[in-house]
Amino acid sequence: MTALTAQTRAILFDHDGTLIDSERIHFAIWQEIANEFGASLTEDFYYEVMAGIPVNQNARDLVAHFSLSTDAKSVAQKKHDLTRKFLTKQAFPLMEGAKQTLKTCYDMGFTLAVVTGGSGMSVRRTIEMYGLEGMFRTIVAAEDVENSKPAPDCYLKALNQLGYRSEQAIAVEDTVHGMRAALHADLRCVAIPGRHAEEHDFSAATVIYSSLQEWLERELAR
Repeated sequence: MTALTAQTRAILFDHDGTLIDSERIHFAIWQEIANEFGASLTEDFYYEVMAGIPVNQNARDLVAHFSLSTDAKSVAQKKHDLTRKFLTKQAFPLMEGAKQTLKTCYDMGFTLAVVTGGSGMSVRRTIEMYGLEGMFRTIVAAEDVENSKPAPDCYLKALNQLGYRSEQAIAVEDTVHGMRAALHADLRCVAIPGRHAEEHDFSAATVIYSSLQEWLERELAR
């Protein structure tokens, strides 16, 4: 099984957990926020409910699940502020093999894009910090659509901006939420399950690899 076909013209990459190793940092920030209100956020809840989902929905889920004495809008703003503080000092680390995978795809002539449930600021920081300027034709982030992953809106917007049909592009995702967004947009999907998503059901994905490095070696570099 292969994700790439003769029709493939574009590769649409998720960001958090796919290109950057950010989930543990996001988890720590959410833990800090929960602790402020006397709640204890577990890894199980974070990776089952929150990972790969935009901040605003995360905030709603956190307030509802823990009955926090505040509103979701305030919680979301806290998360944005703490993430922005982190990004002013550094970028999230790249996943192993990310830069080489992007370079290989770019050199092969594919149009590249980032389609993320996270913030555009985080993507721009990654591009600046790791010398990826000019590689991506477009970026679609959480703030660019009304309904983010697992809704297909972000992928449909990216396809529209790039001028491609769904059969001309593939998505690369690390969570079930992201995979569902891609599949609902009629895209083929390369699934690279994150460390805490290995037990999730990725059987609907076009192909599954353990890492970007494995995808690079087994499909892209052939």
